[in-house]
Amino acid sequence: MPRPIHFDLTADDPKRAMRFYETVFGWKFQKWDGPMEYYMATTGSDKEPGINGGISKKGESGMPNMNTIGVPDVEQFSKKIQSNGGKILQPKTPIPGVGWFATCQDTEGNIFGIIQDDKNAK
Repeated sequence: MPRPIHFDLTADDPKRAMRFYETVFGWKFQKWDGPMEYYMATTGSDKEPGINGGISKKGESGMPNMNTIGVPDVEQFSKKIQSNGGKILQPKTPIPGVGWFATCQDTEGNIFGIIQDDKNAK
């Protein structure tokens, strides 16, 4: 069953936001070695329930605050989303070395992402 596996936060000042989450919740951040300025957030031990995520600068990526759901096939789930009243806001897009990603909207206007693991995505 597909589950939320990642969250994205955006901030006017990512470093200030990271300090906030580090101080308040003890989260750890590491700069992502990818095509945009993005910081991976570790929110706890893998032995505890929960998900990790990341922070980017508002407006730089165009990415909203959202949860991402892991799916086995982005194209298949994009069709399922649309056939059940949802929308695809950004179609299947590669994240090099990570996988395939799409931005979606549910029937209530909530935005979420879907991602398919594929280290060969380009």
